[in-house]
Amino acid sequence: MWRRVASLSPLISSSKPSSLCSAGYGLKIWVSFSTEAPAPLADGADSQEKTPFITFVLGGPGSGKGTQGVKIAETFGFTHLSAGELLRKEMLSTSEYGAMIHDKMRKGKIVPSEVTVKLLQREMESSNNHKFLIDGFPRTEENRMFFLLMQVGTEPNLVLFFDCPEEEMIKRVLNRNQGRVDDRIDIVKKRLKIFQALTLPVIEYYSKIGKLHTINAVGTVDEIFEKVYPIFESCEAIK
Repeated sequence: MWRRVASLSPLISSSKPSSLCSAGYGLKIWVSFSTEAPAPLADGADSQEKTPFITFVLGGPGSGKGTQGVKIAETFGFTHLSAGELLRKEMLSTSEYGAMIHDKMRKGKIVPSEVTVKLLQREMESSNNHKFLIDGFPRTEENRMFFLLMQVGTEPNLVLFFDCPEEEMIKRVLNRNQGRVDDRIDIVKKRLKIFQALTLPVIEYYSKIGKLHTINAVGTVDEIFEKVYPIFESCEAIK
């Protein structure tokens, strides 16, 4: 079991993009508070737990954030966590949250922040990686604040926003034929309205504190990734 301790640096109101790649920027050290003796380290692993490097990926439904998240993770060694996929997986389980998540997603509503953050926490704490790319989160200011609360003030190092016209997003969602409960045209339009009302303020917040990178999400998968690649390639903290 893991927790985070004392903050390494306060939030800064503005910053140059290069400084956002610092692994210690507004983040916490992961330390064990188990009373058991630590297990031997394998393959000469460093005894110091690395500070987590967190990237949030935002965009409307069909903006391509999930597809690009997979490519970023594979290219730069991140653990890719999709908030939506974690919720859908939990929905199909027999957990106490399954039925509630299904009902919320079927109606195009947002799942309570506590549930989403707990699912993300569970995946992060079970990972041996210190680099996390979380797509589809935070969707609301409440999501963002609850993550800060649950993670003892942890802020992301980078935030990507895949900016895509509404017509293009609707077309992509309806063409992907994944059988998802929230991929109907009426639900997609409702999700887009929620995105405009609740997620854009989150994007504006990260822009104001100098963490946001806006990506024009029109084009092929490879064309869009070419716009993303330099952001991570120049980031020494993830190499």
